[in-house]
Amino acid sequence: MSQRQHTLDDLLTLMAVLRDPEQGCPWDIEQDWDSIVPHTLEEAYEVADAIERRAWDELPGELGDLLFQVIYYAQFGHEEERFDFHDVVDTLTAKMLRRHPHVFPDGSLDSRRALGESAEAPGLEDINGRWEALKAEERAERSRDTLEVSAASVLDGAAASVLDDVPRTLPALSRAAKLSKRAARVGFDWPDSRGVIAKIREELDEVEEALAEDDGDHAAQEVGDLLFAVTNLARSLKADPEQCLRAANAKFERRFRHVEAALWAAGSSPGNADLATMECHWQAAKREERHEIATPFGDSRP
Repeated sequence: MSQRQHTLDDLLTLMAVLRDPEQGCPWDIEQDWDSIVPHTLEEAYEVADAIERRAWDELPGELGDLLFQVIYYAQFGHEEERFDFHDVVDTLTAKMLRRHPHVFPDGSLDSRRALGESAEAPGLEDINGRWEALKAEERAERSRDTLEVSAASVLDGAAASVLDDVPRTLPALSRAAKLSKRAARVGFDWPDSRGVIAKIREELDEVEEALAEDDGDHAAQEVGDLLFAVTNLARSLKADPEQCLRAANAKFERRFRHVEAALWAAGSSPGNADLATMECHWQAAKREERHEIATPFGDSRP
C-alpha cells in the first residue's frame, strides 16, 4: 500500500510542532524574523542554481526549502497574532486577481474572459502597462497608509516615489537594475544603448582619473558608478544583469579549472606557474569552448 502524500496542512502542522516551546526543536524555537532572512535568500539562490543547471530532479526539494521559509514567517505571524498562512494566501490571490482584469474581469475566480468573445484579447504590451499601473497604485496606497505625511508635503503635492518598495536587501546588481528600470518608466533613461555605452566610457575615464590621483576611495566610488552604468547597458539589451554575471562567473570558473587541470597534467600548479603559461592554457580553454559551440554534436566525419 502506497504511503499517503503529505499535504500543505501537514506542513503547517509540522511547523507548529517544531516551534512548540515544550515539544519542538530547540533550533527552530530559537529562530525569529531576522535570523531566518539569510536562509530565505540562500534558498532562493539554490532554486535559481537548480534551474540554471537544469537539475529537475533536485528542483522539487529546493522549491520545498523555499516554501518552508514562507511557512516560517507565517508561523511567526500567527504566534504574534499578526497574520497566518491563510492570510498570506488570501492576500496573494486577491492581488493576482486585481492585477489580471484581462483574465478575471470581475476580479473573482468565478469570472473568466468569455471564450470567443468579440473583443480582441489585450496584447502583451497592454498587459504589462496595466500591470505596472496597478503596482504603482498599490505603492501609492501603501505610502498613504504607512507614511506620516507632513502638512507641508501635502500642500506641495508630495506623492509616492517610483522607487518606493525596491527592497534594500536585493543583491546590489539586481537592485541597481530595478532602480534604473523604475526611473526609466517615467522617462529618466537614455534613448538607446549607444547612450549607455557613452556613459560607461565616461565612468571608466573617471576611474582612471581617480587612480592617476592615487585616490583609492574616490576610485572605489567611481567603480560603483561604472558598475551601475554597465547594469543599465544590460537592461537596455533586455538582459538581466544578475544572470549575465552569473553566466560570466560560470564561464570564468570553467576556464580556470581547465587551466588548473592543464598545469597539474604537466606536473605544475597555479601557484608555481608563471602568468604567461596560465594565459596560454586560458586561451586554449577559450578555443575549446568555441569549437564545442561550433560543433555541438561533435565531428561526425569519418
